[in-house]
Amino acid sequence: MSLVTLLPFIVLIGAMFLMTRSAKKKQQQAADMRNQMQPGSGVRTIGGMYATVKEVSDDTVLLDAGPGVELLFAKNAIGAVLSDDEYNRIVHGIEHDLKSDVVPDDASSLTEADEPAAAAASDDKPVDFGKKDEKDEAEKPSEEAVAAEAKADDEPKKTDGDSDAK
Repeated sequence: MSLVTLLPFIVLIGAMFLMTRSAKKKQQQAADMRNQMQPGSGVRTIGGMYATVKEVSDDTVLLDAGPGVELLFAKNAIGAVLSDDEYNRIVHGIEHDLKSDVVPDDASSLTEADEPAAAAASDDKPVDFGKKDEKDEAEKPSEEAVAAEAKADDEPKKTDGDSDAK
């Protein structure tokens, strides 16, 4: 056999090796993540439920999903172990105070007092950002249209010939 006929088989075997290698690497990372769970960690199950780890054994995890709600899950059912900040943000709605971490871009914001800025903001009138369609303006009848409609109401209406009168 020549090298040209063997080349597609070699490429195919190499691609299969690379695919199985990346899948094994992902499985190993997931197993490491599950093994690092400790009581008190926040987790998300593969079903999307958020809970706190209460106990960890070899193959199972006891989760505290709320007051008086304890659930036993297989370790493989844990989709992610969350950091404390992320868990509190998702479950309790507690945001990390980012304003204390922000450095101002210019020195003028350091010298200004907050009170004048708040007073200036309260003096502004609220702005209506609602979009007005042309249909809304067209729906408002003009005086001529109202008069024509009133005149049409006074005239006898034509029917298809079906009437109850005999």
